[in-house]
Formats: sequence, structure tokens, C-alpha cells
Amino acid sequence: MSRFGLAPDVPLTIDLVDSWINTCVSTTTAQPASPPKSIDVESPAKFPYIDRLTPNSRGPNAATFPNSRRSTNAGRPRPVRARHATNHRESFPVTSHLNPPHGGKLIDLTVSTSRGNEIKAQSRDWPSWDLTPRQLCDLEMLSNGSFSPLTGFMKKADYESVCSKMRLSDGTLWTMPNTLDVSKEFAEKIKKGDYIALRDAEGVMLAVIQAEDICEPNREQEAEQVFGTKDTTHPTVNYLMNQSKPVYIGGRVECMQLPMHYDYKTLRNTPAQLREEFARRGWRKVVAFQTRNPMHRAHHELTLRAAKEEEANLLVHPVVGMTKPGDVDHYTRVRCYQALMSHYPQNTAFLSLLPLAMRMGGPREAIWHAIIRKNHGCTHLVVGRDHAGPGKDKTGKPFYGPYDAQELFKKHEEELGMKMVDFKQMVYVPDEDKYYPVDEVPKDKKTLDISGTELRDRLARGTDIPNWFSYREVVKELRRSHPARARQGFTVFFTGLSGSGKSTIANVLLSKLLELGGRPITLLDGDLVRKNLSSELGFSKEHRNINIKRIGYVAAEITKHRGIAVCAPIAPYDDIRKEVRAEIAPHGGFILVYVNTSVEECEKRDRKGLYAKARAGII
Repeated sequence: MSRFGLAPDVPLTIDLVDSWINTCVSTTTAQPASPPKSIDVESPAKFPYIDRLTPNSRGPNAATFPNSRRSTNAGRPRPVRARHATNHRESFPVTSHLNPPHGGKLIDLTVSTSRGNEIKAQSRDWPSWDLTPRQLCDLEMLSNGSFSPLTGFMKKADYESVCSKMRLSDGTLWTMPNTLDVSKEFAEKIKKGDYIALRDAEGVMLAVIQAEDICEPNREQEAEQVFGTKDTTHPTVNYLMNQSKPVYIGGRVECMQLPMHYDYKTLRNTPAQLREEFARRGWRKVVAFQTRNPMHRAHHELTLRAAKEEEANLLVHPVVGMTKPGDVDHYTRVRCYQALMSHYPQNTAFLSLLPLAMRMGGPREAIWHAIIRKNHGCTHLVVGRDHAGPGKDKTGKPFYGPYDAQELFKKHEEELGMKMVDFKQMVYVPDEDKYYPVDEVPKDKKTLDISGTELRDRLARGTDIPNWFSYREVVKELRRSHPARARQGFTVFFTGLSGSGKSTIANVLLSKLLELGGRPITLLDGDLVRKNLSSELGFSKEHRNINIKRIGYVAAEITKHRGIAVCAPIAPYDDIRKEVRAEIAPHGGFILVYVNTSVEECEKRDRKGLYAKARAGII
């Protein structure tokens, strides 16, 4: 008899199984029947890797599990069971066997419906603060228990203790300050004890905080204590010194609803949900892999080895909140992770997304990452070379030593209740078609590797990325989001004095590009933009910058969608031109053209009569 009524030669796939289950459910509506047995998950093994990993022909150091098959939904949160089998469960799995949360209790700041209604009714006259993207991430991590044992944004005592001692004021190990920064103008309107509504960008009230503490921190000292530098080349130090607000509000948070996400909803699991999933699968030891980059074959091999060595299962736990500026966007990365998950043996690896705002804090951040994964039920964390490092400072020296994070982790490993799996660089040995840790390569064997810079260059030029480096499915997703340079959009940004000829040259370029065809092309002339988008603006420095920012925003959107933007504003200030370049460059090309015409020549031309008006004092 064939499986599920299929002909013997028809291959069994998840889609066919899903279709079969839906048919069973729809035909038994009138007369309930016993639920079908789970058919897409193996019986969980206590030690899934020990004595069962053998090389095979599916790629460098791939693993085979006897009597198992690969699953195309590996790492996805129960796409079939959530609709069918879970409807019949009467109780949740017991999770007491998992690693306890940091501080002993998993925090949940979400209030009941009745308390939520009470808060909404009272909040009409409360002051409101619109949360920044970083604060939204922190609020979600606080509210769902990822930051246990924290129950709100830090008060002064906790903040100062964490900065100076890496501990909360009660002595609990904690390495990163989590604060709510607000403007001075806003702080002047509130006093201790006031309730503040915390809202998202659309004005939806997500939570409320009672202001138990209001203080003005020494942000330079915070940068020095937490990140070991005041160099604003460090992205979080730059944020702290140039973008964060000068007043911190601390107090307990009550959450009405978590920030809304419309992407990858089935992959976003709270600590409680992940703990339930681990218990349902029978997992006890779980190695967490923190990443903010796409994963390639070296990462796949490294994580397999880590799980095998620790006799554990694997949680691939990428950050999808805020990462280092210039990183691959999380939409592309998640598609890459999904493509990779089918290469793990079934029921051994799980993919879940973490809405964390990284601080790129090196050693301190490694401890922070361990605490967060402990709260999710993990027992181990892979800590790599220069873990969570931001790169090099303005002198070209790395901010942190390559093994600083591992050394700090080892000092606190026992107190953390998390074991470190140290990350060795993996290199490919072509003679054996295998990956090896760099310190275990057989003598006299040639090794191959591709750096991040070389990978970006190959993507930009559209040249080959070898199969030994990355799986075809992963490369395909990268090329979808990062096409070769010839297929990317770009912006040509002319600048110069009024009458310099920039608009004339821009129009000539526009005509020539339109003659060539094949791309949507948009002209953003300074005068036209002022007329249609910025008619309320004057010519002060502030208003000029606002106008250029608007042009830059539109040009970035055009470039992102692989069109061509030709811009021709005056743009006299270098800092705002750099800001526009930074906004556009991640999406495609940016060419700055300065039309260097003398003031005398521009005044002689004076096609718009502006110089004459200036001489007369009219403008």
C-alpha cells in the first residue's frame, strides 16, 4: 500500500503531506476523528549527534542521520503542526528541564486586557514619547523577557553600576546599559512619578513607563566605560554622542502590545515560545549561533561541529533588529538562512529571529548575547573571533582584540550558566573537499577562503561564487538583492553655484540617458523640487539642508529600485552632501559632480536675476 494514497513512484514532499492533512481535516468536519500522527518530525533524540555523524557526498563535511531525510521546513516554527496537530493538544510541554532564565525568572511585561483598557482610559492626558527604532527594539526585548531580569528601562543606580561594574545594583551580572533617552524639552514637561505613553512611529501606544528616575548622564564617560573608546568611528559611540538624547528616564514598563511586525511572523519567537518548542522537541542542550551576516558553508560546517562536540541541538538565532550600518538587510539574510536550513539533518536545527538592537560592544556584548540566549532556553553560545566587533578605529587599529570576547566570557562562564563554544575560523581544503578549523589543517595542504570584501566584489561584478564557498540557494538570494553593478540603480548628483551650468548639464545627461533607454530616469532639479516639494522653505542653512535631504530621500528610493536619479541642487554644505551619499550608496552607485564655475562668470550669466537681487539687498 502506498504512503498517503500516493502512487509508489511519487516522491513524498512537505507540500504533499500538507495537502493530505488539509484534505483529511476538511473531510472530517462533520464527524471529528482522531488527529493524524505527526509525520514531518522525527522522534527527538536525547543526543542527536553522538556516534551518528558520517561524511557523505552532499558537500564538504555534510552529515547523515540513519533513517532520516532532509526537511525543507527545517528551522521553521511548525508550519504544519501549528494548523493541525497543535489544535488537539490539551497541555503545553513541561519546560522545567531547560536552562533557567537569568535571575531565575522569565519576565513578561505584557499586561492583562483589563489592565490594558484601564491604562488606555487613563492615558488621555499623559505625555507621549515616540520611540526611536533602537528604543522599539529594546522595548520588545524587555517586554517579552529577552532582557530578564530587567522589568523596565534602567534607573540611575542600575545604569551607573552596569557602566562601571558590569552588574546591576543588586549584583546581578549585566553588561549593557538599556536606557530610554529623551530630549531636554520633553524632560522639562515631566516629573518623577508621571506616567508616559510610549508610542510607535504611527502613534500607536505600545507601553507605558512610570518615570521613577530622570537624570542627565555623562555620555562621554558611558562611551569610555562600556565601549572602551570615545572614537565616533565606533557606530554605537557615534550614536551615543551625536544621535541619542541627553536625558535618561528610568522606570518599570507595562506593555499593552509588542511592536508590530509584518515580515516572517512564523519565525519570530519569544523566549517563552522557544522554550515551549525546545520542550516539545525533547531538546535539553541547545547551542545558539548569533549572526548578523548571511551564512555560508563555513558557517554551516562550524555550527554542525559545535553541536556535535557538545552533543546538543542548534538554534540559528540571527539579529533582525539594528546591526552595523552597511550590513546586508535582514530580509535578504533571512531568505539566505531559510535556504541554508534544509542542509541540516532533520530535527537538529531551528531558525528563530531576534529583534535585538546590537551595540557592537565586543567583549561586553558577548556576555549580553549569552544572557539573552539563556533566557531563550539555550545552554551554549558560539563566540567567534572579534565577536560583535565594530571593525577598526580612525587610526586603523581594531577596537577590540580578536579573542577579548572569549577571554571575558571564560571569566564569567560559571556565573552565567552558559558554556562558550569558541569559534575557530574555517577554511576549505580542496584536495579533501572538506572544511577544517584553521589550526587543524593537515600539513602541506592548500587552503581556500573568500573574504567578505572579495564576496562583495564578486557580487558587484557578477562573477562566479564557487560552490565550495556557499550553497547555490544562498548565492541566488544574495544576487536577487545585490545584482551586479551594471544592473543597479545610481544617482548623479550635480552641485555648484546658481548659474554654474549644473542644470544645463543635468538636462543634457537626462536626454542622452533617455535616448539609450532601458531604465526609468528622473530629474530632480533644485528649482523644480523647491516648487513642488519644498515651497514652504526659505534659504537659511537649515532650510537648504531640509531641501537637500528631501532630494536625497527621493533619489535613494529611485536608486533602490534600480532607476537613475539625476539631481541638480546648489547643495553648498559638505556635511549634508555626505549624508545624502550615505543614504544612497548602499542601494547603488553615487556620483558627485561639482560644476566649478567662478562667481564672476555665474554673475555675468545671472539667468534668473538672483545675483542682481542679491546686489540690491532684496535677497
